[in-house]
Amino acid sequence: MTTAAQEAFLREFHARHPAATSSMMSHGRAPDGRSSYEILRDHVTGHLRVLDLGCGDGFLLDLLAEAGHQVTGVDLSSADLALARQRPALHGVPLATGRAQELPFPDGGFDACVSHMAFMLMPDIDQVTAEVARVLVPGGRLALILSGGGAGGSGSYELFQKLIRPALDGAPPEQRIPPLGDNRTLHRDGIDEILVPAGFSPVAWTTEPIDLGGTAEQVWARLSAIYNFMPLDQAVVRSIEEEFLAQATQLADADGRIPCTMNVHLAVTGRS
Repeated sequence: MTTAAQEAFLREFHARHPAATSSMMSHGRAPDGRSSYEILRDHVTGHLRVLDLGCGDGFLLDLLAEAGHQVTGVDLSSADLALARQRPALHGVPLATGRAQELPFPDGGFDACVSHMAFMLMPDIDQVTAEVARVLVPGGRLALILSGGGAGGSGSYELFQKLIRPALDGAPPEQRIPPLGDNRTLHRDGIDEILVPAGFSPVAWTTEPIDLGGTAEQVWARLSAIYNFMPLDQAVVRSIEEEFLAQATQLADADGRIPCTMNVHLAVTGRS
């Protein structure tokens, strides 16, 4: 699958489902009460000029701007960027439609770069990393929130993965998404293999359990905002939803809340 085909799929998905990532992740909380977006924000404290790589609808940019950072965003999706431009805190903020492999910014223009659930989806990741290194100042900070992979979670997250796997494995070729990203981004050694040759230090790596729990309907809405569902037959998706809602209610706690934990990885490093 070519890079152009992968990027065309991502553009189409976000044109159909703008703000898909923030609609899922903004509700989640780590054990300390922060969202995964707030965790990234806090890891660039003290770094004034911050680039959000794959900024989407601007949810993280909004948090960074409110914290006093000078922010810039870049994303493939013009649909998501249109939503970002509607945020009052981002009026006048540079928001570029562009590829991470060809960043439209000067050398050393940023003190930090963040990327939330986007870095692991990007093709030609070594070129992306070279570009990030180029636009960061020496000593600049890079902080990434990365997917924990399909098996990384508990509660109704495990149920969701169990129900969707047969449908995805059995889908005809025309109902499957193209391979996205680089599998090295799913583990620490792989991230170091990508980043260190570009001039970054070995990463500080932690796994953050993100609580996405709520009513069964809320949990379904959050988990089902995934790329894999877009090409699937909608009757199949509805069938999975019905089964999920029926089984998830059996997991409810005394208050009727459905537990759902999804693990993400946090990787933080600096440019030498």
